[in-house]
Amino acid sequence: MQYPAQPLTHAQLEILRAFSHELSGTELEEFRDVIAQFFGKRAIELANKAWDENGWSEEDMEKLLNTKMSG
Repeated sequence: MQYPAQPLTHAQLEILRAFSHELSGTELEEFRDVIAQFFGKRAIELANKAWDENGWSEEDMEKLLNTKMSG
């Protein structure tokens, strides 16, 4: 399988550097947790920004939560 040639992002390079050292199972779990926390925090920040920009209320959120998405 061939992949299109494209440069790696800075984040990809950092992850490769981190994995150039052998990590124990515990260290690998910690690394995964750090990445998950980073992206979780980022998702919450983006959701809060959308909430503020759209002027949503608790009532709006209830409507969103109770809306069935088809797909």
